[in-house]
Parts: sequence; structure tokens; C-alpha cells
Amino acid sequence: MIKRNMQWSEGKLHLEEPVAAGAFAKKSANPANAPLLLKPAGKDYLWGGTRLNDDFSKNIPMEPLAETWECSTHPDGPSTVVNGPFANATLAEVLRLHPEYLGTHPRTNGGLPILIKLIDADKDLSVQVHPDDEYARKHEGGQLGKTEMWYVLDACKDASLVYGLRHDMTPEKVRANIEMGTLGRHLLRVKVRKDDVFYVEAGTIHAIGAGTLVAEIQENSNLTYRLYDYGRKGRDGRERELHIDKALDVADLKAAKEPRQPMRVLRYRRGCAAELLGRCKYFEVHRMLVNTERCREMVAFQSDASSFRVLLCVDGCGCIFYAGNGVRPDSENRILPDILGGSSAGCAAKYDVPDMSNDLEASGGFPADEGEAGYEPQMEVLRFYKGDCIFVPADSVEIRIHGQAQFLDVRG
Repeated sequence: MIKRNMQWSEGKLHLEEPVAAGAFAKKSANPANAPLLLKPAGKDYLWGGTRLNDDFSKNIPMEPLAETWECSTHPDGPSTVVNGPFANATLAEVLRLHPEYLGTHPRTNGGLPILIKLIDADKDLSVQVHPDDEYARKHEGGQLGKTEMWYVLDACKDASLVYGLRHDMTPEKVRANIEMGTLGRHLLRVKVRKDDVFYVEAGTIHAIGAGTLVAEIQENSNLTYRLYDYGRKGRDGRERELHIDKALDVADLKAAKEPRQPMRVLRYRRGCAAELLGRCKYFEVHRMLVNTERCREMVAFQSDASSFRVLLCVDGCGCIFYAGNGVRPDSENRILPDILGGSSAGCAAKYDVPDMSNDLEASGGFPADEGEAGYEPQMEVLRFYKGDCIFVPADSVEIRIHGQAQFLDVRG
């Protein structure tokens, strides 16, 4: 692994020659398990649209842009750290150096157990199914299966999704209907509305429908068995591959019940409200609404030693303040530090480090390191915007959130 040195000159950030991985490991102490802003990997699947760039300013040069893998250590699409001493390293590299960031929960023993995506379905996705852990371990080289949850960020008026079968079927009947192109009449279609939640257990036949924008929380897996794809052709001009044998091995062919939306109860505290969206043995997801514009107090947030947490901002923007070099945030939180002043390590979302050269010059440049003359503890600042994803290590420093935003708070 390679880590590049960074320095400012002439108001711009420059990368010097790479340094060895050992040097990175030696220098990469993350003060008090501080939050990490992530840059996603993009996927240009043929059913995608442009909303992830248009609405979330992902600035990924793909069209279509179907998915962004926001928090991922999967080799098919790893996330990259943007801020702090780990900048430019993948999240997987950071967690290999600091496995304690995952926490003490047994689910984290094999690495990051989840993967978080944003999905823009401009066209219907294929009808598909995912294996469970047991089947994946046995038939897919020890990989994880894939149970997932969808939170609907937006949906057009007539949007729907596939959620299982309308009635019991046999493998032979499924095969026959795939060959005749009539499987669609046997699929249970469910209307989709903004703010809906769907839990999709491994083995459930499913498909996200056109006009739907979702956040997906899933096991850390990329195993998908395509059952039916409307005869669509890929970039090579051939019909896309189906995986009928494996799909029928794992699919639940019993009649599905139309999913009901869970009862949700918002719990309020000063500057914040939160509700549980869903919980299973693989992950737990809450929706958190922050609005500190009037209460003049920031919202405290901290992970415990058992597990990391991930904040996915699905609307709004603001700032996160946290203690660098051992400082704790002021308990009263009545006055916000100067966001650009001094040496605060704010990092503009959309993954470009801001030009703070004037502020740095006015404040005398970068601060001294701990133990050097002139060292003073610092408050760090991290800006976030709609679509940003922030990994909070287990047993984190206490952070304070200021702004008006909506988050998905995911716990492993």
C-alpha cells in the first residue's frame, strides 16, 4: 500500500512522491478514533441514470451512474478516505492497520460486515436473488451471502418494485416462464413511495423498479444471481448472462406477503430526532434528523466500543466538530469555532481539500506536532453535504454535529 505526502504551495495542494507503507503505518495515528469522510466507488450499470451526479454532486465521470458504493471495503468497489492522516488510503487499508476501529462485536471479526450504496434506477433492474451465508460459503469460495435493506429516498408517481412471487411456483414452472418471457405475470409488484423501508432477506426474488432512488444497506457481498432480465443486451451486444440454476437453488418460491411498512416512532432531544428503521442480525439502521439552527447547541454523537457507526447524509448539510490531539469539545457548545480559521482540518465534501492558504498564512501556517515548541491542541472541523458518507470508528471521540440534515445512522 502507498501513502502520498501532501503539502500546500501557491494556494494549492500538491502530492509528493509516495512513501513506504511502513512509514504510513507509523504516522497514521487517528486522533481519538476520529471520523473518516469517504469517497465512493461508482458503477455504470446500464439501468442507471444521472441523479447521483445531478442531485448528490458525486462528480463521478460515468454516464449512466447507477450506483455509488459509499462505505465499502469490497474489492469490487472500495471506498477511499478523504480527510485526516489516512487521506488517499482505502477504507480497507485503514481497517487492516486498525482493526480495533470495527469494535468488539463478533460480527466484525472478519472485517467490515456491511456495504452501503446509493442506487439510481432510471430503468428496471433485473429480477434477481441473493444467496444466504451458508450457500455462499459452500459454493462461492467462502464469501458472505446478501441480506439487504432499502430506504427509498425518492420515487416517481408510478414507481414499484418486485418483492417475491404472487403464488407458489415450482422450479420447473419458473424455468418455463423464463423461456417464454412470461415470468413477470407471476411476480408480486409493490408500490413505492418516498421514505418507505423494505427488508429483503437472502432468497427473496426482487427487483428495484424504474424511477426509484434508494439507499441500500447490505451484507458485504457482491453476489447476485440474475433470474430474468427482459432480454436486455449488454455493451457487447449480447443478452446479459442469467444465473438460473444458482438462482433456483437459493430462491424462495413460496407466495410472498406484501411487505408492510414498519411502525416508526420519532424520539426527540434538543436539536435532534431519531427513529429506528430496521434491525436484523447483520445491521441496524436509524434515521436521524438534525436541526441546530435555532437551539444554538450542537448534537453530541459517539460510537461505543462494541461497533463502528456510519453516517450517510441523505439531505441537508452542516459541520462536524471533534477533538484533535486529545481536546474534548466544550460542554456548553455555545460558540462555534471558526470553520476556516487556524489549522482546522475541515475537508469539503465532494472530495476536494479546500484552499485555506490565506487562513493558514494569517495564522502562521500549520501547527506544530505534539511535543514540539508551539504545540496547542486543536478542534477539527469536517464539513458534510447531501450524499456524503462518514465512517465513525468504534469507541470514537465524541463529535458534535451542527447544521440541518437528515442521516441514516448505520450500526454494524
